[in-house]
Amino acid sequence: MKAIVTVVGKDRVGIIAGVCTALANFNVNVLDISQTVMEGYFTMMMAVEVSGCNIPLGELVTKMDETGKNMGLSIRVQREDIFNAMHRI
Repeated sequence: MKAIVTVVGKDRVGIIAGVCTALANFNVNVLDISQTVMEGYFTMMMAVEVSGCNIPLGELVTKMDETGKNMGLSIRVQREDIFNAMHRI
């Protein structure tokens, strides 16, 4: 199953490394990544594979939210189908 990870926060060194390390600790594989910096704010979207995740998806959502708070970021994890349904025009 795929999920979408969104990350937003004040730009600084190490954001991508920190988020990817946290995901790797849960055996989540990054499939695609897009990031940009807009007026000092870092934004990133990642497509990830969560089939091999070593914790339930609900727990991953909570753990990544906690990781984001510790890093001064907003990190959201959503199942790909839910993300697509919410962003359909």
